[in-house]
Amino acid sequence: MAEHPEDTVTIRIPTPLRSYTNGADKVAVEANSVGEALVALGNAYPGILERVMSPDGELRQFVNIYLGPDNIRVLHGLVTPVKAGAVVAIVPAVAGGAGGKERRLAELRARIPELTPAQALARQAAGAVLIDVREPEEVAEGSPPGALHLNRGFLELRVESAVPDFNRPVMTLCGGGVRSLFAADDLLQLGYRQVASVAGGYARWKAEGLPGEAPQMLNSEDRERYSRHLSMPEVGEAGQARLLNSKVLLVGAGGLGCPAALYLAAAGVGTLGIIDDDRVDRSNLQRQVLHTHGRIGQLKVDSARASLLALNPGIRVETYAERLSSANVEHIFAGYDLVVDGSDNFPTRYLVNDACVKLDIPNIHGSVYRFEGQVTVFWPGYGERRGPCYRCLYPEPPPPELAPSCAEAGVLGVLPGVIGLLEAVEALKILLGLGNPLVGRLLCYDALPGRFDEYDLQANPLCAYCGDHGAFPGYVDYAAFCQRAA
Repeated sequence: MAEHPEDTVTIRIPTPLRSYTNGADKVAVEANSVGEALVALGNAYPGILERVMSPDGELRQFVNIYLGPDNIRVLHGLVTPVKAGAVVAIVPAVAGGAGGKERRLAELRARIPELTPAQALARQAAGAVLIDVREPEEVAEGSPPGALHLNRGFLELRVESAVPDFNRPVMTLCGGGVRSLFAADDLLQLGYRQVASVAGGYARWKAEGLPGEAPQMLNSEDRERYSRHLSMPEVGEAGQARLLNSKVLLVGAGGLGCPAALYLAAAGVGTLGIIDDDRVDRSNLQRQVLHTHGRIGQLKVDSARASLLALNPGIRVETYAERLSSANVEHIFAGYDLVVDGSDNFPTRYLVNDACVKLDIPNIHGSVYRFEGQVTVFWPGYGERRGPCYRCLYPEPPPPELAPSCAEAGVLGVLPGVIGLLEAVEALKILLGLGNPLVGRLLCYDALPGRFDEYDLQANPLCAYCGDHGAFPGYVDYAAFCQRAA
């Protein structure tokens, strides 16, 4: 934006476009022509330029631009020169007059195909996108299964991210079949080539007995808390609802588990389970950020639960103040979508691995040593590319002199925060079905040079636990197994 108003051009913003300018009715820009002024406006307020100009750079037919009292269409169009102090007004068409709405609807119906709900359902099954443009409180009463929920206020801002293919068939649906026609017209003007509206809207859809579902809707507090997620097309309301319905188990409430749990709670993962039989010690406070000085001596799971619910009272925190063992591991793991392993000893890591392999649960693994950390996802059942399990990478544990504990070797206090947050990122990616999880890849971080390195991990087809040989071999005495390797 310009710093000296006396050297600028003023653009008057009509009411329908003020949502893009944060309510401002005029904006000052620096420009030498009307076209430059509009481009500057678009750069300052993303989304507004598309409402005024078409993708090929021409002024849209339902908008006029005035320089003073003159329409630029009778001057030199977008190249009409402007001087400092000039006033440029955006004047779109507005409804008005008797019968205006009816004439407008008749014009839309002449251009936009209308489908019966049954036809729309068939097209949806064939790959077309059905967009429900109703408001959230309407959608809460029911919506066609698989519909994309983009209410009219956000349709033009978000539809291109949700449906990037302009050639893909798109259908709009509202409550009664009127708003969907206007929404379809907006999509046509954005460049979508195969657009239709569902006649009669969701009212007719229900009356004809077609399938519907009541998607989980966020309340007003949720919308405020998770607003930054809701504004992301990759997450949105459906993704946030998915997180709220998810369950993540954290093995350990220590250096790795604390930061991972903190951010998973903040992100709105609905249920967090924490297993740890230890108590808070003063030496923990250098890196285990869920605990406080006043909680020294408390069970770590109780301390962690208090901190997480203080951050986000809308989630559930299940605690297990016990040591993980072959006897309880399947009972505790049952029902969780994934496990975040923040354990600090090899018997627990092998036990977590074996249980996750048997139950086909993603195992997000992290480890730290002084200034270095590692993150990967052990998930042999993931997709076509079968990833390894922990035993593929380390068939047996190293001797103690090669893998001292944090208590013996020490660790930079912030390092578990880095690795724990990377584990949380992988957890959210898996829960939301986004990106590529670190399956078959080991991400290593060295804090001293400030460097990340990535290494490929290969599954062992002869692995006794995740190989293609058949039956699960069973749990073992993990403490004895690790002592024999030493």
